[in-house]
Amino acid sequence: MTVKPMLLTLVLLSVTNVTFISVVVKKKMDAPKRVIVYIDGFNLYFGLMQKGWRKYLWLDLKKFANSLLLSGELLVHTKYFTSRISKPISKQRRQNLFIDALNTISEFSIFYGRYQAEIRTCENCGFSSIVSNEKKTDVNIATELLVDAFQDKFDTAILVSADADLTAPIVSIRRLFSKKSVIVAFPPERHSYELKNVATGAYHIGEEKLRNNLLPDKLKTKSGYVIQCPDKWK
Repeated sequence: MTVKPMLLTLVLLSVTNVTFISVVVKKKMDAPKRVIVYIDGFNLYFGLMQKGWRKYLWLDLKKFANSLLLSGELLVHTKYFTSRISKPISKQRRQNLFIDALNTISEFSIFYGRYQAEIRTCENCGFSSIVSNEKKTDVNIATELLVDAFQDKFDTAILVSADADLTAPIVSIRRLFSKKSVIVAFPPERHSYELKNVATGAYHIGEEKLRNNLLPDKLKTKSGYVIQCPDKWK
């Protein structure tokens, strides 16, 4: 039987197009899920301190964030939220060293809140004292979560915090972007039923995620200055 050239051409084109479409679909299906990790600095810090895990404070937050990912996921950015303290001086120095170390990490951003002094008076004895409270961290985290969701920068957001004030942005993201996931990773000694109930998933961070992802004892900053893990954190 003789096959006409025109018919043979159409058959070949059809097969080629089907093969091309199959390759495109497969590549799209195989694309890793983009993940951004949002770390509530003081929530993690106080959880570690309460657990007695001071030795894990010198943490490489990008490596730590990457350890939270599942197979088929890709870490595209890590965002750390904190406030600079002013006293006591010893704690301020340790925090400055840690922030200097974090500034050596690529694809990593730090967002600052502030400490606000408030006068508190004891109802029983009338004694007044000045107490500093951290401000804006929850607002900064909520803002970044929502902006990144609207700009389609992640498929999955991982929130390292147990701050129930972050329930609202999680609810909004899951309502407006049904294909996006928000996972909550609770720091040691921290938990929030409110967050657990609205997140796509939630779990507690295990010790191995901390132990295996510490910064080098000594490292060089971008300016060439060598810094070292504070003795009190060893």
